[in-house]
Amino acid sequence: MPYIPRPATIADVEAVDAVPQGAARSIPRQAAQRLFEASPALISWAIVLTPVAVAIIFGWAGAFAVAIGVLVFDAYWLFQCLRLIVGIVRTFRRMRVAAATDWLGLCREDLPATDLHPLDLLHLCIIPTYTEPYHVLEATVQAIVDAEYPHDRKLVGIITRETDKAGWSNVDLLRERFGKQLGGFYHIKDPLEPGALPGKSAAMNWGGRWMAKVLSEEGYDLRQVLCTDLDSDYRIHPHYFAWLSWNHVREPLRDSVIWQPIPLFHNNIWQVPTAIRVMSGSIGQWQMFLHSHPKRLVAFSSYTCTLQFAEDVGFWDKDVIPEDSRFYWKAFFHFGEKFAVRSVPLPIYGDSPKAKDYAASHASQYNQIKRWAWGITDMSYVMAR
Repeated sequence: MPYIPRPATIADVEAVDAVPQGAARSIPRQAAQRLFEASPALISWAIVLTPVAVAIIFGWAGAFAVAIGVLVFDAYWLFQCLRLIVGIVRTFRRMRVAAATDWLGLCREDLPATDLHPLDLLHLCIIPTYTEPYHVLEATVQAIVDAEYPHDRKLVGIITRETDKAGWSNVDLLRERFGKQLGGFYHIKDPLEPGALPGKSAAMNWGGRWMAKVLSEEGYDLRQVLCTDLDSDYRIHPHYFAWLSWNHVREPLRDSVIWQPIPLFHNNIWQVPTAIRVMSGSIGQWQMFLHSHPKRLVAFSSYTCTLQFAEDVGFWDKDVIPEDSRFYWKAFFHFGEKFAVRSVPLPIYGDSPKAKDYAASHASQYNQIKRWAWGITDMSYVMAR
């Protein structure tokens, strides 16, 4: 990570964003902001159109230069493909070792060099949901209950909107079925505050603040609460909590680290069209490759940090779409060189996009990729800082 002399504070971030009452932003500042936002598209179009322009302007010599450039580009991508395969194999081997290890047994036998024991840690899963079917939520909570970790050290908080009465009924059913098998079961009712952009980030903003307040009042140390931002269709690996606990107490940067598992969209992989299976498999393999190069890891989809970490960075933003990448950059600018994303060599299983029919399933896949692509909006957020 590049060195940042002084970690930014929440006040610094708010000062960058703030616009004085009754005063419009200056024209140069607006122009710079718009240029930051447009720069990825401008660069992409430049890459596409430059070979055409070179061939037109310089004739045969230009066309020959473009042909050589294309061959070099092809060789580069051949090298990258081989590198991708090597990375996937390395990560797969790590996954097999991690899945075959009795992490809970290690936690119970552990005598760490620090004053914190692995089983001192609580695991809180915050699950934002809106119009999610009961059977999807049931499978998600069941995986949490089945995870190999003491039941009284596992907490679940499910976020629904205040207006989502059907969601309330689902949470009541889940509490009735699983409440006694957990250390705590919380229903978080999101009022969708003014200025909030409906979506996961806004829900996590409210849910994170609500849980931090409630658990603090209940006497918990937020530094010992590992909070997992869990998508409503994700099922954790049975060893996930125990692996986190054992490794978290050994992490020198544990108060400023995000733990990132490997997302695989396998829950319903054989129930979706072939093109979506290919896309889901490709996304999983790309994530496996990234885990073989930990310095390239960015928070993606579902991840874990302490609840104190979330409070320190100001929780999730309520006015953005890409909640994961924005949370990553907020942490980066807050903690500076102390911040890290650590690889968890265990899978977390999600659903591939599936709708009522063939065409709608593909449309759902497109919309999922489009939501991920919204992460490019962080370009202006980062460059302005």
